[in-house]
Amino acid sequence: MSLRAPLIVTGLLLAAGCRTTSTSAASGNEESVRAAQAALAPFGASLKGALQKGIAESPEAAIDACATQAPALATAHASPGVTMGRSAVKLRNKANAARPWVVPVMERLAKAPSGTDAHELVALGGGRQGYAEAIWTAPMCLTCHGDAISPSLAAKLDARYPHDAARGFRAGEFRGVFWVELDAPARSR
Repeated sequence: MSLRAPLIVTGLLLAAGCRTTSTSAASGNEESVRAAQAALAPFGASLKGALQKGIAESPEAAIDACATQAPALATAHASPGVTMGRSAVKLRNKANAARPWVVPVMERLAKAPSGTDAHELVALGGGRQGYAEAIWTAPMCLTCHGDAISPSLAAKLDARYPHDAARGFRAGEFRGVFWVELDAPARSR
């Protein structure tokens, strides 16, 4: 996955808590934003726990935890009518390529001030909605996503992700998004 490295943990942690300030269409539909955030919260919390456990052991263990547990956690926290995941502007894993609706949302969220709680809700058609929230690169992320990756860690990343493009980030840069697709909540009458 594009955000699998252990040092994206801080960015993920920040994104998991960044759910209050809206951008674009989200401001007009608070109920849907809350539903999307509620759907993503358990995924973010579980991913945070898995990555913290991995990083406590070593950066290499966190890479392994992220590579194997993150996709399983996204699936485990999905439900009928709810699909979720992550994507990034520079992919580590092509399996995390942005869905078509996520691409323009990422472009808009990338323009938000660094560290803000930027998120956006969009209509997908057929009664479904898409929601994405920004992930910002934290200093800790730079161990695996910065310019100065240790040779042993770079070798592990190269072996696991031969087409890795998720390097060269600086602290505070837009990294990508958590996203969720869900059925629109029923409106009260």
